[in-house]
Formats: sequence, structure tokens, C-alpha cells
Amino acid sequence: MPGELTVIVLAAGGGTRMKSKTMKVLHPVAGRSMVGHVLAAVQQVQPRRIVAVVGHQRDQVAPHIQSLAPEVLLAVQEEQHGTGHAVQVAMDAVAAAGEVPEGTVLVAYADTPLLEAGSLRRFAEEHEAAQRAVSILSAVVADPFGYGRVVRNEDGEVEGVVEEKDATDEQRTIQEISSGILAFDATFLAQALPKLSNDNAKGEYYLTDTVGLAREAGLHVGAHELDDVLQTEGVNDRVQLARTGRVMNERIVTRWMEAGVTVMDPATTWIDADVVLSPDVTLLPGVQLLGATVVAEDAVIGPDTTLKDCEVGEGARVVRTHAELSVIGPGADVGPYARLRPGSVLGAKGKIGTFVETKNAQIADGAKVPHLSYVGDAEIGEGSNIGAGTIFANYDGVAKHRTKVGRYARTGANNTFVAPVEVGDGAGTAGGTVVRRNVPPGALAVSGGPQRNLERWAISKRAGTPQADAAAAALDGVEHLGEEDGE
Repeated sequence: MPGELTVIVLAAGGGTRMKSKTMKVLHPVAGRSMVGHVLAAVQQVQPRRIVAVVGHQRDQVAPHIQSLAPEVLLAVQEEQHGTGHAVQVAMDAVAAAGEVPEGTVLVAYADTPLLEAGSLRRFAEEHEAAQRAVSILSAVVADPFGYGRVVRNEDGEVEGVVEEKDATDEQRTIQEISSGILAFDATFLAQALPKLSNDNAKGEYYLTDTVGLAREAGLHVGAHELDDVLQTEGVNDRVQLARTGRVMNERIVTRWMEAGVTVMDPATTWIDADVVLSPDVTLLPGVQLLGATVVAEDAVIGPDTTLKDCEVGEGARVVRTHAELSVIGPGADVGPYARLRPGSVLGAKGKIGTFVETKNAQIADGAKVPHLSYVGDAEIGEGSNIGAGTIFANYDGVAKHRTKVGRYARTGANNTFVAPVEVGDGAGTAGGTVVRRNVPPGALAVSGGPQRNLERWAISKRAGTPQADAAAAALDGVEHLGEEDGE
């Protein structure tokens, strides 16, 4: 920015139309709160200071803002008397901090998540270059209902902004609307705020009335028309929230496709704002990439996969999987129908297969858990293979314990590892084994005794059932065959 810039973000409104216990500006769009999107855009403009005005449910809003941007100065609007009053509260907070805003003051809204830094930068730069007292970020729309109208004179100069409820029938036909986002000369703003009146239909102090005050003082006023009016559209209810989320997702998906990511079905692909993708990633239909997920090049994700806060390595394949706070190594293979709970780490070229659930498990390079298993609180060494139907019994009813399987171990099907227990490098376990003691390296653990067959058990214990009838028929056939053979 060419000069000093102060940005005021208004986040004090109640948002009653959301009908939610959560403050309006905290509702998420593409994995980030609405106010979070606005703050991210503002931060990219690199202002001298950012002031956020909070009011309703500030016990929710203020800590959230400070967690995202600790440098933000918070100003509390105890009672909401309009945008002019909110900006006065912000200016008072700056003064209380021992500072005096100079240059440009830009006012934005916390419920406009589609707002982009580039638009703010161009708006502020034009305002300063034109040496205006007030600049309006405006747009021409087909249906201006509900918006303040930008009123111009016969020479096309901006004379003021009239709100919907205060507009005449003729003024309501104006299609150029004010987004409410304004830029001010800081000195003029400080002088104009005390002059605002609440003599209007709402009984509020309108910030847009500063336009008329500037005109009366013979100062320069103008409008910067924004082609993409959706950037300034506020979210006031759940319908608008869903619509804005859809638009945001379309823009995110488009941006990644332009960056070299293949998205097979954009309509069913959802990507959060903080996701990072490399070129030549392929996303199949029904994919959701959420939170801070990172996917390396040549990885294939989907179909029907949800990853939240995950890291996927180069060339990995993840299909029909739900994973959270997990790491999938390069060339690894996951799914279908796998669930990776927090703390799961799969090494390079490892495998987590069909109907496998993992939690707080480190599965080393080349190790495999192919199917029908639960692996919780475990370490599985390089190259080991876990047999089908295996349970890592990690919970004793009071505490969690870990199981450690060494390198190149081979465990049988239908095993249970009762933690804490260790299986050494190169060891094995027989099918159906319950491992309660450590298995030395290279040893084979067998826990089952010799098999015993109780003859004619079904006939004696299940008489009159189809099971007994089938057994009797089969035995009769065997006995009859024996008689024919002379036995």
C-alpha cells in the first residue's frame, strides 16, 4: 500500500436470522469462519493496524479473532446503534491505545467471506490516488432490493447513499448499490463521525451519511465499482450460508484445477480454504478435503473419501476412506472402507486395507494391515504383515496400552494382541492365537490347544432342529456307504 492504512472490521451484530447459539460470523465456510476469511484477506493487504469491533456474544468472537490474528485491536460496542456508531467505537479504541490513524481508514464487514485481498487493495489504492474524502465500494446488480443505493447527480458524481427503508420509489430503481465497504481519509472521518445523526427509519447512525457530509464540505467523493459483487455479499441466514459455501467451493476447486490438479467431478468435490494440493493430484468423485490437509503430487484420492487435517504422500492411493489427523506415506495404499483415526501414520508403500480401523498407530514402511482389523495404540515394524480379523486389544477398562510388532513379522488370521505386548522381529503367530506374552524374535506363538471333535454332538444336543436333521442325514449316508463297502 502506498500510504498508512487502518482497517476496521465490524463484527458486533447479533445475526438473529441465523437462529443459532453460535455467533453469525463464527459459522464456517470452506473450513474457516466467516470472520476468519475476512481477516485473512485484510492481513494480505498489510495494513498498519486492524481493529475488530465486537459486541454480541463477544465471549465467543473476541477469543476467536485473537487466536487467528493476535495483532488485532479489539473494540467493544456495548450497544449497537448502527455502523457509524461502531466505527466511532473503533476510532476511540485506537485513540485509547495512544495512536492516531493517518492516511486511509477502510471499513469492512465480518460476514462477507468471499471478499478478496486484491479487491481491497485496488479499492484502497484508487481511493488514495484520487485523494478522496470518501470512497464507496459499489456494484451494479439486477435486483438491488435491500441494499443502500448510490445516488449520483446529472454529472455522474456521487452525492450520497440512501438506505432501502429511507429511499423514495424513484431511488429504489437505482441499480448501483453500496456494499457498505467504505474507504475514508482518516482526518475527515474523525471530524465527520461526531456529526452523524440517527434521524432515520431505523434510528441508527449510518456510516454512509458521511458521503453527504463530505459533499457539503466540498470534498471529493467517489465509487469504485466491483465487477464481482458476490465478494461483498453478506451472510445473514442459513440459506445464504449454504449459497456462499457453494460459491466459495466452486472458486477453490477452480483455482486448484488451474494449478494442475485433476478434479473428475467438481460438483461433488469439496475442498477447504486451507488445503494444499500439488500438481498432478487426482481427485475422484465424492471427495472432501478438509482442514489443513496436504496432498503431494501424483496421489489419487477417492472416490467417496473424506480427509481432515491429513498428510498424503507422493503417489499414494486413498479410496473410500475416512481419515483425520493422520499421515499416509508416499506410494501407500489405503482402503476401500478404511477408517484412520487421529494419530495414524502409514509409512511409504504401506497398506491399510478393507474394513480396517486404526488409531494412534504407527505402521512402518512396507507394512500391511490388509483387511478386517482394528489397530489401536500400536507400532508395526517395517515389512510386517498383519493377518485378517486381527484385534489389537489396547484398553483394559482403565487405561490404554501399546502393542509393538517388530520388523518382517507375520501374524496369523483372527489374532488378538492383549496389550501391553511385544512381537519380536521376524516372529510369527498362528491363526486364532491370543497373544498375552511377548513373542521373542523369530519365534512362532501358538495359544490354541489340540482340536477335539465331539462326535454326534448336534444330534444329541440339538435334536429336532434343521442342524440335527442335516447331521443325521449325512451320517446315515456315511454309514450306509460303509455297509456297502463291507465295513
